[in-house]
Amino acid sequence: MTGAVGLQSGETMQKRRLGNSKLEVSAMGLGCMGMSMAYGPPGDKQEMIALIRAAVDRGVTFFDTAEIYGPYTNEELLGEALAHLRDQVVIATKFGFAPSPDDPSKMSVTTSRPEHIKKVVEESLRRLKIGTIDLYYQHRVDPNVPIEDVAGAVKDLIQAGKVKHFGLSEAGVKTIRRAHAVQPVTAVQSEYSLWWRRPEEELIPTLEKLGIGFVPFSPLGKGFLTGKIDENTTFSKDDFRNIVPRFTPEARKANQTLVDLLAKVAREKGATPAQIALASWHRSPGSFPSPAPPSCTDSKRIWRPPTSNSWLLICGRSRMPQRISRYKGTGIPKRSRSVPDYEQG
Repeated sequence: MTGAVGLQSGETMQKRRLGNSKLEVSAMGLGCMGMSMAYGPPGDKQEMIALIRAAVDRGVTFFDTAEIYGPYTNEELLGEALAHLRDQVVIATKFGFAPSPDDPSKMSVTTSRPEHIKKVVEESLRRLKIGTIDLYYQHRVDPNVPIEDVAGAVKDLIQAGKVKHFGLSEAGVKTIRRAHAVQPVTAVQSEYSLWWRRPEEELIPTLEKLGIGFVPFSPLGKGFLTGKIDENTTFSKDDFRNIVPRFTPEARKANQTLVDLLAKVAREKGATPAQIALASWHRSPGSFPSPAPPSCTDSKRIWRPPTSNSWLLICGRSRMPQRISRYKGTGIPKRSRSVPDYEQG
C-alpha cells in the first residue's frame, strides 16, 4: 500500500502509536470538517467520498470528524465513505455541544453533562455506521461540568464497548491532569504549526510526562502557510476566516515574512511552501508520536482543498530548519492576535 501526501512510489505510510495507548494511527490523518462547513460551501458529496476512499488507498487510517461539523452531515459523510472499510481505519469524533434554543440548526450551547454524552454517543454511532468509536474527544471543556464527571461518563462508555479511547480538544493542562486521573486520556487535540507554537509552552511537555498523544490541527495555518493566501485574498461569505483576527488584511500582510521564507526554502528544495511547513516536524525522543515528513521532491497530493489545510499530523515537538526557526513571533499587533479557545482550568 502506498503512503499519503508527498510519499514517493514504493514508500509506505508510517504509523504512530498515540502516547502510551495501543491506538495506532497513520502518521498523517485526514481532518474532514472542511468538507462540510467552515471553509466555504460544502464539497460535492460524491467527490468528498471519493477523496476519503482515496486517502485510505494511500495509507491514511486516521479520520477526524465531529457532530458539530455540518452539524451532523460530516459524520454521515464519513460513515457512508468508510462503511466497507471499517476494519482498516481509526475514526475520531467529538461531543460537547447542543443545538441553540433559538436556532436548532446551530449547535452553539456548550454541554458535557454525563446524560447528554451518553445520549449523543448513540447518535454519532448511528451516523458513522459503526458499533464503537475509536477515539471520542470532548470538543470543548464545559465550565459547568467537572471534568471528572466527563471522564467518568466516557469511562462508562468504554466499559460498555461504545468507545475505545478518550480524548480532549483544546483543554488546559490542569484539566488534562484531572481527567487523566479518572480515565486515561489517549490524545489531546490542539492547534499547532509554524504559525502557532503556543502548545510548546506547557501542553506538549505535560503530554510527554503523562504519556498522552498529541494531535495538532491546522498544521498549515488554516491555509496561510501554503503561500496561496495574501493580503488581497478574499474568502466566501461562509468562510469562518472572515472573522478570525489572524486573517485580517493587516495581519496577513504582517505575516507575509513567514510565508516568503517558506517559499524561499521551498524553491531551494524543489518543493512547495506547504511541504516545507509540514517537513519541519521531526520525531522527538521517547514515545511521543511524530509525523512522517512528506518528501520534498514529490509535490503530488491526494487532494488540494481550497484551504490546503485538511491534514492532521500526529506529531511530537517540532524541530524547525535553522532559517525557519529564526522567524520570531507572529508579526501581528497584540490586539489582532487570535488565541485558540484553550480552557485554562
